[in-house]
Amino acid sequence: MTEPTPPLPADQRPFDDTPVHTVDLPATPTRDRNISIEAWVEAPEVARRAGDDIGHVRVAYKRRIGPWLLWRAGPARGADARYVAVRADDLTDHHTFRLFADGTGDGTGPSGRRHTRFRAWKEDLLGRS
Repeated sequence: MTEPTPPLPADQRPFDDTPVHTVDLPATPTRDRNISIEAWVEAPEVARRAGDDIGHVRVAYKRRIGPWLLWRAGPARGADARYVAVRADDLTDHHTFRLFADGTGDGTGPSGRRHTRFRAWKEDLLGRS
Protein backbone atom coordinates (compact mmCIF):
# COMPACT_ATOMS: atom_id res chain seq x y z
CA MET A 1 0.00 0.00 0.00
CA THR A 2 1.32 3.45 -0.91
CA GLU A 3 1.60 6.15 1.71
CA PRO A 4 -0.39 9.31 0.87
CA THR A 5 1.75 12.20 -0.25
CA PRO A 6 1.74 15.03 2.30
CA PRO A 7 0.39 18.34 1.02
CA LEU A 8 2.91 20.81 -0.33
CA PRO A 9 3.26 24.18 1.42
CA ALA A 10 1.21 26.78 -0.47
CA ASP A 11 4.21 28.64 -1.85
CA GLN A 12 5.79 25.43 -3.16
CA ARG A 13 2.80 24.22 -5.16
CA PRO A 14 3.26 24.48 -8.93
CA PHE A 15 0.85 26.66 -10.87
CA ASP A 16 -1.72 24.86 -13.00
CA ASP A 17 -2.82 26.87 -16.04
CA THR A 18 -5.31 24.26 -17.29
CA PRO A 19 -8.52 26.18 -18.20
CA VAL A 20 -11.23 25.94 -15.55
CA HIS A 21 -14.75 27.39 -15.41
CA THR A 22 -16.31 29.00 -12.35
CA VAL A 23 -18.59 26.03 -11.64
CA ASP A 24 -15.58 23.71 -11.61
CA LEU A 25 -13.51 25.59 -9.01
CA PRO A 26 -13.23 23.30 -5.97
CA ALA A 27 -14.85 24.11 -2.64
CA THR A 28 -11.73 23.20 -0.67
CA PRO A 29 -8.07 24.10 -1.20
CA THR A 30 -6.02 22.06 -3.63
CA ARG A 31 -3.03 20.62 -1.80
CA ASP A 32 -0.84 19.62 -4.75
CA ARG A 33 -1.03 22.66 -7.02
CA ASN A 34 -2.21 26.26 -7.34
CA ILE A 35 -4.95 27.00 -9.85
CA SER A 36 -3.79 30.17 -11.59
CA ILE A 37 -5.95 33.18 -12.36
CA GLU A 38 -4.91 32.74 -15.99
CA ALA A 39 -6.67 29.36 -15.94
CA TRP A 40 -10.01 30.80 -14.78
CA VAL A 41 -11.95 31.29 -17.99
CA GLU A 42 -14.46 33.82 -16.57
CA ALA A 43 -12.01 35.69 -14.33
CA PRO A 44 -12.94 39.37 -13.85
CA GLU A 45 -10.23 42.01 -14.22
CA VAL A 46 -10.23 42.81 -10.49
CA ALA A 47 -8.98 39.28 -9.82
CA ARG A 48 -6.58 39.22 -12.78
CA ARG A 49 -4.96 42.47 -11.61
CA ALA A 50 -4.94 41.74 -7.87
CA GLY A 51 -1.15 41.73 -7.66
CA ASP A 52 -0.33 44.52 -10.11
CA ASP A 53 0.74 46.97 -7.41
CA ILE A 54 2.63 44.56 -5.15
CA GLY A 55 5.35 43.34 -7.48
CA HIS A 56 5.76 40.39 -9.76
CA VAL A 57 3.36 37.94 -8.11
CA ARG A 58 0.95 35.38 -9.43
CA VAL A 59 -2.66 35.06 -8.39
CA ALA A 60 -3.78 31.66 -7.08
CA TYR A 61 -7.15 30.18 -6.22
CA LYS A 62 -7.51 29.26 -2.57
CA ARG A 63 -11.05 28.00 -1.86
CA ARG A 64 -14.75 28.80 -1.67
CA ILE A 65 -15.99 30.64 1.39
CA GLY A 66 -19.78 30.48 1.28
CA PRO A 67 -20.76 31.99 -2.08
CA TRP A 68 -17.32 33.58 -2.54
CA LEU A 69 -14.32 32.41 -4.56
CA LEU A 70 -11.13 33.33 -2.71
CA TRP A 71 -7.96 34.21 -4.66
CA ARG A 72 -4.57 35.39 -3.35
CA ALA A 73 -1.96 37.52 -5.09
CA GLY A 74 1.41 37.06 -3.46
CA PRO A 75 2.86 34.66 -0.93
CA ALA A 76 1.06 33.12 2.03
CA ARG A 77 3.26 34.95 4.55
CA GLY A 78 6.24 37.21 4.98
CA ALA A 79 5.48 39.66 2.17
CA ASP A 80 2.67 41.83 0.86
CA ALA A 81 -0.35 39.97 -0.51
CA ARG A 82 -3.89 40.75 -1.59
CA TYR A 83 -6.91 38.52 -1.25
CA VAL A 84 -9.83 38.95 -3.61
CA ALA A 85 -13.22 37.39 -2.97
CA VAL A 86 -15.46 37.20 -6.03
CA ARG A 87 -19.06 36.12 -5.69
CA ALA A 88 -19.48 32.92 -7.73
CA ASP A 89 -23.01 33.81 -8.90
CA ASP A 90 -22.21 37.48 -9.66
CA LEU A 91 -18.65 38.01 -10.87
CA THR A 92 -19.08 41.80 -10.64
CA ASP A 93 -19.44 41.55 -6.84
CA HIS A 94 -16.04 41.47 -5.19
CA HIS A 95 -14.15 42.51 -2.05
CA THR A 96 -10.44 42.76 -1.33
CA PHE A 97 -8.20 42.46 1.69
CA ARG A 98 -4.61 43.69 1.63
CA LEU A 99 -2.26 41.79 3.92
CA PHE A 100 1.02 43.57 4.62
CA ALA A 101 4.39 41.93 5.33
CA ASP A 102 4.24 43.02 8.98
CA GLY A 103 0.99 41.09 9.49
CA THR A 104 -1.33 44.09 9.48
CA GLY A 105 -4.17 44.26 7.00
CA ASP A 106 -6.96 46.32 5.55
CA GLY A 107 -10.10 45.48 3.62
CA THR A 108 -13.83 45.94 3.37
CA GLY A 109 -16.26 43.03 3.41
CA PRO A 110 -19.76 42.57 2.01
CA SER A 111 -21.26 44.18 5.13
CA GLY A 112 -19.49 47.43 4.23
CA ARG A 113 -17.39 47.18 7.39
CA ARG A 114 -13.69 47.83 7.24
CA HIS A 115 -11.47 45.11 8.70
CA THR A 116 -7.87 45.06 9.85
CA ARG A 117 -7.81 41.32 10.63
CA PHE A 118 -7.96 38.75 7.84
CA ARG A 119 -10.06 36.37 9.95
CA ALA A 120 -12.70 39.07 10.56
CA TRP A 121 -12.81 39.83 6.81
CA LYS A 122 -13.36 36.12 6.04
CA GLU A 123 -16.11 35.96 8.66
CA ASP A 124 -17.73 38.96 6.96
CA LEU A 125 -17.76 36.94 3.72
CA LEU A 126 -19.83 34.34 5.56
CA GLY A 127 -22.18 36.99 6.95
CA ARG A 128 -20.86 36.63 10.48
CA SER A 129 -19.31 40.03 11.05
